[in-house]
Amino acid sequence: MYLDPFKLKELPFRLSPDPQFLYLSKQHARAKAYMESTIWFTDGFVVITGEIGSGKTTLIESFLKEIQSDVVIAQINQTQVSAIDFLQAVLVQFGFSPFKMKKAELIATLNNFLIEQYAAGRKVLLIVDEAQNLSMRVLEEIRLLSGVETTKEKVLRIILAGQPELSEKLDAPELIQLTQRIRLRFHLTTLSAPEMRAYIQHRLEVAGAGDRQIFAEDAFQEIFRYTGGVPRLVNTLCDTAMMAAFTASRDTVILADIQQALEELQWVEYSARNALQMKAPAERRPVEPPSAVGAVPGDNGQAIHGRLLVATDGRSVEERMLRVGRIIVGRTPDNDLQIDSRFVSRHHCQIVTTMHSSVIEDLNSTNGIYVKSKRVRRHYLNDGDVVVIGKHELIYVDERMARTRAAMTDTVPGGHIQTGVVDTGVVDEEQLE
Repeated sequence: MYLDPFKLKELPFRLSPDPQFLYLSKQHARAKAYMESTIWFTDGFVVITGEIGSGKTTLIESFLKEIQSDVVIAQINQTQVSAIDFLQAVLVQFGFSPFKMKKAELIATLNNFLIEQYAAGRKVLLIVDEAQNLSMRVLEEIRLLSGVETTKEKVLRIILAGQPELSEKLDAPELIQLTQRIRLRFHLTTLSAPEMRAYIQHRLEVAGAGDRQIFAEDAFQEIFRYTGGVPRLVNTLCDTAMMAAFTASRDTVILADIQQALEELQWVEYSARNALQMKAPAERRPVEPPSAVGAVPGDNGQAIHGRLLVATDGRSVEERMLRVGRIIVGRTPDNDLQIDSRFVSRHHCQIVTTMHSSVIEDLNSTNGIYVKSKRVRRHYLNDGDVVVIGKHELIYVDERMARTRAAMTDTVPGGHIQTGVVDTGVVDEEQLE
């Protein structure tokens, strides 16, 4: 990677929500203070919303890292569940095994647990990320849980975090009782241009750059034009630009590196992308929606350069076409390819596809990625490669090779050719270095 040329200790623009890299803009500091207020007040019920990639999950991780030892926490990230599934998930977080319980038993167990924790002098906090996916029935269960109280005060503190649709859902007439119990609501907007510049400098400083100026001054305006100040988009563009500078043997990122990264990512300006996304109704968007960190809206006409088959227990569960751009694989719903497994990190790995190759890269996941039983950090994918992620397998099919074989067949008399299969082995970035 580019750590040595840039004299860095670690990657500054990883997509995983690392609390030490949190940049507290004025609005992020305010949102974090609202989260902290749930501990101070007995009726703490806070809602934090923001666009995809605005930093909600990183804020939560930072908040949890600093939380007091007398707080018992249930953190729910999988939100496309039924009411019973949700109650079971909460109890599992509290150490129960509730899978044979009926709903009445689930509710009674939760209520008793909350009262017991209060009597023992402990505070109980429920955090729900990606809360925009919660059904009306689950939100009603949350309202009922928020009402559990002793003779003096409420015993459950709640933080709901999600995309802007969460606010729209909470404003529905049928949820008026829940809305009345929310004490604080805050919406995270994108970073301003000066904040985005400070954000980039902050992450570089944490990664070991000190006060060195790694990005040229004229690069920041271009970064803002194409990211709109969305932290995750900033991370993706800056990381790709640093790779471009590294391959050009430079230890600074200049405007040409930003432009090369934009060409690789196939991005349009943020304002144009945002307008296209606003224009298309959700139900009319393609089955494979363009990623906020990868493809361009309306890129379905692009050539397919590869396919990714997701398998577990010997059966295929999903197939994803690979076009020029980048897809993120991870456990949470905000990924381009979601693998809902406890062995998979929130943002586990990324696959970058160009006209000529596809590369898979670990995003500092807990359990890593494996090719041929070897853990790799970065690997150029070959046709037929099997990448192991936890208990799942990603099987790569290179469509470029299929097209090449078809072209060669067309040019050989009789349509027959003889090919030899060469095992190139695992190509890992550490080996390349």
